[in-house]
Amino acid sequence: MQKTALVVGASGIGGSNLAAELIARGWTVHGLARNPRDTLPGLRPVAADLLDPASLDTALANIAPTHVFITAWMRQATEAENIRVNGAMVRNVLAALAPKKSVLHVSLVTGLKHYLGPFEAYASAGTLPETPLREEQPRLPIENFYYEQEDELFAAAARDGFSWNVHRPHTVIGKAVGNAMNMGTTLAVYAALCKETGRLFQWPGSRAQWEGLSDVTDARQLAAQLIWAAETESAHDTAFNIVNGDSFRWQWLWGRLADWFGVDAAGFDGTIHPLEQAIAGDHDLWRAMAQRHGLAEPDLDRLASAWHTDLDLGRPIEVMTDMTRSRQRGFTGYQTTEDSFFDLFARLRAERLIP
Repeated sequence: MQKTALVVGASGIGGSNLAAELIARGWTVHGLARNPRDTLPGLRPVAADLLDPASLDTALANIAPTHVFITAWMRQATEAENIRVNGAMVRNVLAALAPKKSVLHVSLVTGLKHYLGPFEAYASAGTLPETPLREEQPRLPIENFYYEQEDELFAAAARDGFSWNVHRPHTVIGKAVGNAMNMGTTLAVYAALCKETGRLFQWPGSRAQWEGLSDVTDARQLAAQLIWAAETESAHDTAFNIVNGDSFRWQWLWGRLADWFGVDAAGFDGTIHPLEQAIAGDHDLWRAMAQRHGLAEPDLDRLASAWHTDLDLGRPIEVMTDMTRSRQRGFTGYQTTEDSFFDLFARLRAERLIP
């Protein structure tokens, strides 16, 4: 059977890497986004507004996917708005596809905020979970847009009879421009600014993150698990954590990232130094650097998402993720975290996104 995928959020970190891997494996791939890009050979771009059912009906009129991968979300000012908007996105796209009766499987990408809480209460006192984070841990007793997205998925699966998976990555490391959560590129831009100005590559986060164990998710590892779960019947109808498979301490990794860029690193000094403040005045500098080095993106805000990196690196606990559930069912993917960052940095430099 020819597998046809609809990747919702195909221009983001997770969606773009997933689309590339699906195409490499011979799938027919439609990439849905508000402003889709046609830079990936083989991707069939689909332009639609996920909050406009009529727009979706029109855009998907001649598309009957067998598999749907939902990797998109929209950041809102409050968690109540996150719930309303991001729940509607899942509901609308699955409702638009329901009359076709073509969908066999739907995959939803959420994340570790399932365990840590939403942005408004991110890893705050009173909601700190036990680590390593495990899929069987119950939902937190607070509002969370990931829960709303899951509930929309479950309701549509019960209505339309498709199988499903939920995938919960930690911080995703991969290349994307204009992405709302992009630690890898944010740190690359920060290092480039430090090199330009002679500043120290100062650790921006908490003592707990500096000294504790952590992990991340390479976008290629996320893509591999998404495809494995969609194609493996024994993996259907469950949620999976997904990280690289190794653990590290930032106090070990930070100096290695600095060495890659040829800058001097400074570790935790007893104070949090938010990146959002550190680079707040660097927009004109980055624009000048882009002109001088011939960079492809002069807008600092299109590359760096300092607010999100600050949330991750400022958490008051170490965060590790257990992957026993998918390992027991046959997923064997593994990625070295150091290489995740170095591969990304090399790609950003090759594509003229950093000097």
